[in-house]
Amino acid sequence: MDITGRRIRVEIINGPNLQRIGRREPEIYGTRSMEDWLAEQRTAFSDSLEITYFQSNHEGALIDRLYTLDDEHVDAIILNAGAYSHTSLALADALRAITPPTLEVHISNIYAREEQRRHSLISEACVGVIAGFGLDSYRLALASIPTLLQQSK
Repeated sequence: MDITGRRIRVEIINGPNLQRIGRREPEIYGTRSMEDWLAEQRTAFSDSLEITYFQSNHEGALIDRLYTLDDEHVDAIILNAGAYSHTSLALADALRAITPPTLEVHISNIYAREEQRRHSLISEACVGVIAGFGLDSYRLALASIPTLLQQSK
């Protein structure tokens, strides 16, 4: 909860191909679906966080969503931009143009993967990066949100 006693509003945003979590390359992304994991996290964090979720395969839709969340005054964003992390200056620019702090998350350790995945264009526009812990990367990001918001005040 924030200092007023209300639950903190946080949105998890997933980029391209991440609607296939649980089915796509299980050796990298695991076998658990995002929907099942998300239901569990909403229960685990129900006292402190209001968790919403958005996924799109389209760069423009992700950018539009970031601006909508800024206009709605969401407290924080957790973003796994998928392959756009490595290619999208437009997404990085949008992150710099909004006020909610954003944590970059990756299910796999991008630094132990193919060369082209080892650099993220969006990292510099985010307050932190959590990578390599499977779906637990998202849980670690959720758990860090209250501390992150206290430090930014």
